[in-house]
Amino acid sequence: MNDAQLQQLSRHIGEQLKMRKATITAAESCTGGWIAKVFTDISGSSAWFERSFVTYSNEAKQQMVGVQASTLAQFGAVSEQTVREMAAGAAKEAAAEYAIAVSGIAGPDGGTPDKPVGTVWFGFAGPEGRVVAQCQRFDGDRDAVRRQSVAWALQTLHDEFLTN
Repeated sequence: MNDAQLQQLSRHIGEQLKMRKATITAAESCTGGWIAKVFTDISGSSAWFERSFVTYSNEAKQQMVGVQASTLAQFGAVSEQTVREMAAGAAKEAAAEYAIAVSGIAGPDGGTPDKPVGTVWFGFAGPEGRVVAQCQRFDGDRDAVRRQSVAWALQTLHDEFLTN
């Protein structure tokens, strides 16, 4: 997805959130604030996007969005359990109805046989405490993995949470 497509999708997400009188936040690790950037590229996004958390380190994940040290120790930062806690914690801290969490290995270093470069976990929190997590594997260099992660997160939020 190119920048114009990301902005169009972000604009549509914003329209859906405004219709619901809802807000969204994000807890981002490997995407480093890119989701927040795409949201704030939209004029008027302050009506539905107030804040975000760039939780790149494990310490930031714990301090900013309440990920448990035991979760990180047992499962690692790039895991279903961690992104679930990131999404739920971000929604709570921002008092938002929706949250996106992203934690992955963008490369070129950091991959393991179990979690190769391009492995990205996504967490989504929605109304009534709904939290889901999904893992994707993306190809390409660091920039490509990060861009695909942002696009996949926004498209999934739109399709699974806002189109019904």
